[in-house]
Amino acid sequence: MVSKITILRAVVAGLTYLLALLTKVVGSQKGGPHQQKSAEEESEKEANERFGLSWRVAVEANNVCPWRTVPPRCYQHLQNYMCSGQYERDLNLVVENILIYASQIPLSSDGMDAWILDVDDTCISNVSYYKNKRFGCDPFDSTIFKAWIMKGTCPANPAVKLLFNSLKERGFKLFLLTGRDQATLSTITSNNLHSQGFAGYQRLILRSAEYKGQSAVKYKSAIRKEIEREGYRIWGNVGDQWSDLQGECLGKRTFKLPNPMYFIS
Repeated sequence: MVSKITILRAVVAGLTYLLALLTKVVGSQKGGPHQQKSAEEESEKEANERFGLSWRVAVEANNVCPWRTVPPRCYQHLQNYMCSGQYERDLNLVVENILIYASQIPLSSDGMDAWILDVDDTCISNVSYYKNKRFGCDPFDSTIFKAWIMKGTCPANPAVKLLFNSLKERGFKLFLLTGRDQATLSTITSNNLHSQGFAGYQRLILRSAEYKGQSAVKYKSAIRKEIEREGYRIWGNVGDQWSDLQGECLGKRTFKLPNPMYFIS
């Protein structure tokens, strides 16, 4: 009798184990596709992050040109870059090196030592606008962008504001050179700059009718040439676009600020 009970217990234990094992196997099969999908999604996310980083580096090195919009798979990377503080850290590092260079320049007593600064996404920022445009993944719309400019609320880039004030205090003459339209945007641009602390510059230069239709490189080259003809020595030229830093009469040194959101030729 005892032997039969022992055997029965063993059988029950065996069946219980097999049932538990079967339940585990069935459960893992049900969760398998979901887990596999999650792994695939994670892998795609990592691949997009790596691609976004490579694409941003290539853009800043001017190895991707011309381009109209940011590839959609770069969106998450650019969002992280622009909003996590890394963009500001990159700006700060560039400005730190500009200030080191500027501190070593022997100024002349004639007051003709000059610097060129771009305006949009150099002195003042359009990051808030581009945040709503998926940081350049959406196509550029000139009408909507002009409406943004007309608000006159572009905030200063703190690092560039520091640079502006430091150069001014040292005695450099500062020329703010922008591709904005002179006829329609002169007053709002001047007011926006002034409200953000950019005052005391030598001249704010916007694109006049004479230069309408010209590339940014050709237009800005012509303006810099005029400045040099007036007798100014351009020691430095700062901008977020390569077209700010190409062409003629560039100055003794150029400094590229980061901007992976759009490209101006």
